[in-house]
Amino acid sequence: MATPTKPKRRARIVAGSAKAAIDSAIYLDDRLPFARWLRPQLRKLFPSHWSFLLGELALYSFALLVLTGTFLTLFYKPNPDVAFASAAEISLDVRGGLLMRQLHHWSATVFVLAIVAHLCRVFFTGAFRRPRELTWMLGVVLFGLVLFESFLGVSLPGDQLAMAGLRQAQGLLLSIPLVGTYLSAFAFDGEFPGQVLPRIFVTHVLLVPGILMAVVPLHALILTWRQKHTERRSSRRESEERANEERSGRDHEHERRSSRRESEGRANEGRVSGGPFFPYFAVKNGATALFTMGAIAALATFVRVNPVWEHGAYSAGGYVPSAQPFWYFGVLDGAQRLVPPWEITVGGYVLQPGLWIPPLILTVFFGILLLYPFLERRFTGDGDHHHVLDRPSQAPVRTALGIAVIAFFTVLWAGTWVSEAAPPMHSAPGFPQPPAAPNALLTVPHDTYTMIVVGLRVAVFVVPVLAFLIARAVCRRRAG
Repeated sequence: MATPTKPKRRARIVAGSAKAAIDSAIYLDDRLPFARWLRPQLRKLFPSHWSFLLGELALYSFALLVLTGTFLTLFYKPNPDVAFASAAEISLDVRGGLLMRQLHHWSATVFVLAIVAHLCRVFFTGAFRRPRELTWMLGVVLFGLVLFESFLGVSLPGDQLAMAGLRQAQGLLLSIPLVGTYLSAFAFDGEFPGQVLPRIFVTHVLLVPGILMAVVPLHALILTWRQKHTERRSSRRESEERANEERSGRDHEHERRSSRRESEGRANEGRVSGGPFFPYFAVKNGATALFTMGAIAALATFVRVNPVWEHGAYSAGGYVPSAQPFWYFGVLDGAQRLVPPWEITVGGYVLQPGLWIPPLILTVFFGILLLYPFLERRFTGDGDHHHVLDRPSQAPVRTALGIAVIAFFTVLWAGTWVSEAAPPMHSAPGFPQPPAAPNALLTVPHDTYTMIVVGLRVAVFVVPVLAFLIARAVCRRRAG
């Protein structure tokens, strides 16, 4: 007869740890009923298509952005006199500082790019329609905040390139009639550069990130979790999905009137195809997080960006380095290059409306983008609830409008791709010759540059119209 043996020490530790974990979970659940709330949340269905992970791509790049920004904050000095030296010291002397700077830069770039891709997916598939208008509006606010935050971050190194951008921003403020000088004094605390860097630092590190940390979870977690996910339309099940969507709209109206929200949530949830949050979507999320951070780390390791030590410290009247604006800043800079230098004299004051047009274009664009769900509902008369996504070809006007807007901003951005050759500079006798102006990415003579600008001014009106007509015709032919 075999004699029972005493369990080994490792097995006893494992068994004891498991029992302690179970007892702790039961103890907490008796006092804080997590299981009642957590069980249905873990079983919530998530779509399986890869395009639904674009929002997660932005979320994880934002997380890396916060972590690397915290590291840089420990070493950066926002004093205007030492800001450039501080940025150069982080890059060249602090161990791992250059890698952190480039991780921070590429995280911001991927963050903006992922938000743009996510907005395009939502727009072209109609995922912004009722009942998801608030989620769309928060996304547009998030997009505007991120662009503003990126501009502040690029300005913090205090090098020649950063201060040239701030000088351009001050020119825009000063061109505003009546209140321009007050706005400039408030932002710069007097003459340029004043105390703008400490104010930018506080805004970049505390104010805007605080707002983002409130908007990002609200947009990505709370509203998304409370609402049913949109369903991607399938060709095999298109008739069934369309019938389900119409039945979902009728059921929703009936249940809303009777205040049966829980029944509505269960009924809607049953019409989603995909997998549960745990373990299906949790594993995909983990893989997306690892892929995002790995790709950003590879870019930060092998691709050098924004070498402030080559740009040099700010010098009034010095040449601006030959770096072109980032793609999300190039729209504004290109628009300023294409607008004619108009001047209007009113009561002895010279007004420059050409400087106001680019900011007004962006303001109108964000205003329309923010209210687009309501504008489309107003013009189409479609007030139903939509849980099934459109194919772009099923909404020809919306798709053509989106393509036209992309074409319009691409033409504006093209205004930054070419620069005019700087005229030769000569010093007075007895003085040293000034340094040669740096060459831009594509430098052309004055006459050629004038022809390119005129061509782009025509294209900014012609290309969006052609893009709209062609995209609408293609969508109608595919839908037919």
